[in-house]
Amino acid sequence: MKKIKYYYNTNTLRYEKLVTPFRVKLLRFFGFIAAALVTALVLVSIAFRFIPSPEAKIARAQYQSMKENYDVLNNKVQTLLQQMSSLENRDNEVYRSIFEANPLPDSARAKLIEQKKEVEKIEAMNDEKLGNELAKTLNNLSARFSYQMDSYNEIEKLIKNQDDKLASIPAIQPVSNRHLDRIASGYGMRIDPIYGTPKMHKGLDFTSPQGTPIYATGNGVVKLAGYMEGGYGYHVIIKHGYGYETLYGHMLRMKVRPGQKVKRGELIGYVGSTGKSTGPHVHYEVHVNGNEVDPVYFFYNDLTPQEFDLLLKKAATGSAKSLD
Repeated sequence: MKKIKYYYNTNTLRYEKLVTPFRVKLLRFFGFIAAALVTALVLVSIAFRFIPSPEAKIARAQYQSMKENYDVLNNKVQTLLQQMSSLENRDNEVYRSIFEANPLPDSARAKLIEQKKEVEKIEAMNDEKLGNELAKTLNNLSARFSYQMDSYNEIEKLIKNQDDKLASIPAIQPVSNRHLDRIASGYGMRIDPIYGTPKMHKGLDFTSPQGTPIYATGNGVVKLAGYMEGGYGYHVIIKHGYGYETLYGHMLRMKVRPGQKVKRGELIGYVGSTGKSTGPHVHYEVHVNGNEVDPVYFFYNDLTPQEFDLLLKKAATGSAKSLD
């Protein structure tokens, strides 16, 4: 039952029924609606601020995952930086102390351009792609670091074996040539003594009396010791390692056998005139990675600079006709 309200009318001195005008009722209604809407907006704002939505929960989870990934990547970067520092120190010790040089490669300038392109590429990525790309790049860097470390370890081994290498490289004359008068024919185009035609002479001819000792010019292993009819006659080939081999031809007699280890200065045979030869001498060749080179540049171990210069001149002005 609707409750009826009364008020005392001072004009009529009577209690009269309270009637609310429609306009007032309408204003009250809209006022209530407005208050309700404002209250609802406040509540919704508070809810969005303190109570995360499902989308916000997903975004927060993605952000947390990315943060963890970036933490892992950051740790990996720090490890790589430490490894790079180690490589730089070893690089300085190896190249600067031994080779006394620190050249700036031409590719360094091109590298700056590539880095700029990489920056532009990264700026165009979203966070997820950036993380994946960084992970891929760092994995590639790890592989490169590992490969570079193996390379430096190999360099260290080469340095440790430097004494062996220096002892193995041919560095003396194959016969005693104290007065530097034994070279009869040098390296290059010479007239064949039998056929009389120009022919490439791939070594040096050292004239000596028959039976003169022939010595190994570097440490190595005898690769071949045998006879070649119409060629080097009795001859020896020594494999020195590091790409070097030497050949000693036209021997009277050999003192080594295949597979035998020899040292620089060790007797390997005697001067003769076997095979295709016009007089007692030793034909001496130096091969580097399978290619014949001028042996005159490998006599630096038993000659002074002045003697070496004189020997170069004698080899260049020797007979135009070879002895073999």
